[in-house]
Amino acid sequence: MALKESLLADFDHEMATTRRLLERVPDDRLSWKPHAKSMTLGALAMHLCSIPQWGGTILNDSFFDLLASPPNREDATSRAAILAAFDDTVKKTRAAMDKTDAELQALWTLKRGDQEVFTLPRIAAVRSFILHHIIHHRGQLSVYLRLNDIPVPSIYGPSADEG
Repeated sequence: MALKESLLADFDHEMATTRRLLERVPDDRLSWKPHAKSMTLGALAMHLCSIPQWGGTILNDSFFDLLASPPNREDATSRAAILAAFDDTVKKTRAAMDKTDAELQALWTLKRGDQEVFTLPRIAAVRSFILHHIIHHRGQLSVYLRLNDIPVPSIYGPSADEG
């Protein structure tokens, strides 16, 4: 199996699982947060929508400088807006994954000004910066849902709510 097919299989699976959680985000709880230091439920959902955007940068540019682009978090206005943003981002990122094995193995660097944070093959950066990152925040979202008595869908097997 070529690298691209393997990466696309992982991407498709994780994005579908993430969407199932985002489908549960309640419109009337977007400003809820479990702790003063936590993101709101709506901000966390929008962060999940923004993570796949890294795909275009990782797959099409040789580096990204964190100082060149401050974070831009939109406020979530509704579950429908969250799902639309997620679907749009996922579609664009998946299209950017149409690369050869050599392109996926090319190095990509994350910088902060003159500091090199890390350099990885693009495929590793996609898995780490997109897939693992989204899995991490998806775990947070599942806890937010649970704390609001919203049934948590199956993620990697049955949940307490769905067998």
